[in-house]
Amino acid sequence: MQPMGWDAFGLPAENAAMANGVPPAKWTYDNIAYMKKQLQSLGFAIDWERELATCKPDYYRWNQWLFLRMLDKGLVYKKTGTVNWDPIDQTVLANEQVIDGRGWRTGALVEKREIPMYYMAITKYADELLGALDTLPGWPERVKTMQANWIGKSYGVRFAFPIQWPAASETTLPDKLWVFTTRADTIMGVTFCAVAPEHPLATHAAQTNPALAAFIEECKKGGTTEAELAVREKEGMPTGLFVTHPLTGLQVQVWVGNYVLMSYGDGAVMGVPAHDERDFIFAKKYDIAILEVMLVDGLTYDYNQWQDWYGDKQRGVTINSDNFSGLSHKDAVNAVSAALQLKGLGEKKTTWRLRDWGVSRQRYWGTPIPIIHCPEHGAVPVPEKDLPVVLPQDCVPDGSGNPLNKHEGFHAGVVCPICGVSARRETDTMDTFVDSSWYYMRYCDPKNAEQMVGEGADYWMPMDQYIGGIEHAILHLLYARFWTKVMRDLGLVKVDEPFTKLLTQGMVLNHIYSRKADKGGIDYFWPQEVEDIQDAAGKVTGAKLRQAKGDLPAGTLITYEGVGTMSKSKNNGVDPQDLIEKYGADTARLYTMFTAPPEATLEWNDAGVEGSYRFLRRVWNFGVKQSAIENAATHAPQTGAKPEFNKNAKALRLEIHTIFKQIDYDYQRMQYNTVVSGAMKLLNALENFNDDGAKGSRAAVQEGFGILLRSIYPATPHLTHTLWAELGYAAQYGALLDAPWPQADESALLKDEIELMLQINGKLRGAIVMPAG
Repeated sequence: MQPMGWDAFGLPAENAAMANGVPPAKWTYDNIAYMKKQLQSLGFAIDWERELATCKPDYYRWNQWLFLRMLDKGLVYKKTGTVNWDPIDQTVLANEQVIDGRGWRTGALVEKREIPMYYMAITKYADELLGALDTLPGWPERVKTMQANWIGKSYGVRFAFPIQWPAASETTLPDKLWVFTTRADTIMGVTFCAVAPEHPLATHAAQTNPALAAFIEECKKGGTTEAELAVREKEGMPTGLFVTHPLTGLQVQVWVGNYVLMSYGDGAVMGVPAHDERDFIFAKKYDIAILEVMLVDGLTYDYNQWQDWYGDKQRGVTINSDNFSGLSHKDAVNAVSAALQLKGLGEKKTTWRLRDWGVSRQRYWGTPIPIIHCPEHGAVPVPEKDLPVVLPQDCVPDGSGNPLNKHEGFHAGVVCPICGVSARRETDTMDTFVDSSWYYMRYCDPKNAEQMVGEGADYWMPMDQYIGGIEHAILHLLYARFWTKVMRDLGLVKVDEPFTKLLTQGMVLNHIYSRKADKGGIDYFWPQEVEDIQDAAGKVTGAKLRQAKGDLPAGTLITYEGVGTMSKSKNNGVDPQDLIEKYGADTARLYTMFTAPPEATLEWNDAGVEGSYRFLRRVWNFGVKQSAIENAATHAPQTGAKPEFNKNAKALRLEIHTIFKQIDYDYQRMQYNTVVSGAMKLLNALENFNDDGAKGSRAAVQEGFGILLRSIYPATPHLTHTLWAELGYAAQYGALLDAPWPQADESALLKDEIELMLQINGKLRGAIVMPAG
């Protein structure tokens, strides 16, 4: 099955709509029509009867249907979540729209805000998602490792630092600060605790500390992801609060740290600067005590510089740890957890790095979340009979928030399903990863109006071969596995895993040109819009506009960012239409297969395209030459008796069949670049053959060329189909599409004669040719 799907919702369409002043629907459908025409002209063997687009109601109604089923089963719930907020555009930004802490369009400093959001409880499947990785031998180990690390099963200890509040304090304040650690063996090295800016202790302390309140507000600016926090400079401020160390009874100062995430664990960490690099950097910056509590034989601790072995839990014993000194990592963890449990302040616990999947997006172009807000009954699910909740297609986003909030038609006539009073629809839409979490199931029954998936999934699933970029190794593939298991548990499908084999293809790279806009965002330019600036050595150091663009005059200096992945957002893709018009579809197909193995990254090179074009011209010219000699069918090998091959013809057949045997093997292992290089070797052998006109010689040439045409047919169907027919092969074997795949002739691989090297006293003295027997 080779279907086609258009993953059509999401930010690119909204951004294009804002840039061009058109509804995302029009921009999307125009692009689908244009790209479909390109794909058809490229000759891909796509079953257009199975075409689907995620922005069509007949597809996304099932997103809504499953959302409601999951809501009913407790797999969807609502809670507050942290988002990026642009205070000028009054809108939520995706992480990729935050550039150096500023909104991509306005350049305003981004704020963190807590808003209600819907979540899918993927953590309920964490154990199965992790364990099932061992049942996927067809997946690259690299991808499985990335998923395992993302799921992040950790064995450690969750424990509390008691808090002593003055008698007059609020009764709602927590009496313990909870943390989780995998390094309970270092608990005696705690010299501070750090909480997230959103932590209740930080909020309480900020009420009477204006400087701390200002620092917390500053922390809310910038991105919200763990990756962004990891590279951000570590900054903090003391709260003025203290907690009690659960084992020593000493007072430990509480800080607010910009590197602590409220969404991870309990939003707090124990600071052990001697044995955690992040804590070490923080302690050195703020002159916090560093206490070594792990000793490794032969190594001396340097309090001025971090070394990796400081955090190595596999070696060394505890020191400076009172009753816990002299223990290995494992023994120390057991002893500490037992002591904490005896005090009622902690216990061993398994935790997960994986967090539930927030699917609410405060954007327009996506699947409407099927919820109605009633003034009396709150959030009420849309009845199944009223699905789909159709997204209006006439909105043009302008950056001033979600246009669904102001769309009268979207809310017109909406009443509460429970009490019938006037109500409003939910205006948040679903994360576009929802669309791509199950499309492969829908391909099996793309026209089924009664079921999300039907009997087709029983036949087709699991998918035999999945091909996708490494950038999807975690989120998309993890969500797809999660949805498959949910659909299984809801009785919709019978499989546990969606993809049997996985190949992560390399990305295509091209040059990137950009310019920082006046408002702080970044504008990208197509390579054809700029002219490179080179230094004396020919190295590209920058660029300038070839001609005026918008408010920018010709000659405006542009930043050269080097090469990077081809991307719609960075304007560095190559339009297939240009290649098709200049070289033909077959050249575009062949170059993509030939330039690198499927897993490897490749840099786009126009000269390489020319090389592929020249090779195909040679194939064509050789075919024309054969046609001029005589019709191919005359001497094509017949079923049954084979013609007599002379010595030269046998040598040619040996070379042809040896090369093809490797081509056949390379196809099976999906090494298409060596398939093409093998085809080039076939053509070289045919061109270099001295055809003496004998019947056996002609038959060997025609056989060899027939093998060549079939070898490159999957890559270049148009040219090879035409040559196959015009040279008469079709008369014997049928159309090339239906012709049998070549088989390496084992008899042709046997040599009649072999060359023996002659050595005397270990030195090569000559060679003799002898019959192989």
